[in-house]
Amino acid sequence: MRQLKTAALVLGVLSLLLGIIYPLVMTGVFQVLFPRRANGSLVRRPPATDRSSPIAGSALIGQAFSAPGYFYGRPSDCGYDAAGSGSANLGPSNPALFRQVQARIDSVRAENGLDKTAPVPADLVLSSASGLDPDISPQAALIQIVRIAHTRNLEPARVRRLVELNTRTPLLGPSSVNVLKLNLALDSIAP
Repeated sequence: MRQLKTAALVLGVLSLLLGIIYPLVMTGVFQVLFPRRANGSLVRRPPATDRSSPIAGSALIGQAFSAPGYFYGRPSDCGYDAAGSGSANLGPSNPALFRQVQARIDSVRAENGLDKTAPVPADLVLSSASGLDPDISPQAALIQIVRIAHTRNLEPARVRRLVELNTRTPLLGPSSVNVLKLNLALDSIAP
């Protein structure tokens, strides 16, 4: 009986300490030190950046953009639903994956006016493991410039400059472009 009381007491103390106190302290610390990140890296619509401007989404979770005047992100096998994130789990030898990727390649080429033999960046035709990747490579953004410039009646050089301004080059790893931020910047110059 004594061991049972000790075990219950330890369970209660640890539950209180690690289940309530520690998470509240860490939430408070991160709200003070990193408020933007602690709140999900929310992106607000320009030009206002205060808390009263509408939220466009999170910089950490991809969104579906399908209108021809927007940059397209990485395909998602889960429909960009964070509650059910995941991939299709089709192996590289699966004929269904080959057909799916070939259909995406053909679609990217047709939508962007590319030659039938033009290379297509992998991130425009292969979904990520989570299905929520918010970034594409600069190459994937650059091949979409002509379509977007034509749809929005902009000079391609202006759209290219927008891609360059929104390209992040980390100290280690490849450069990337956040599709949500790029599309919001595009809306700010040509709604």
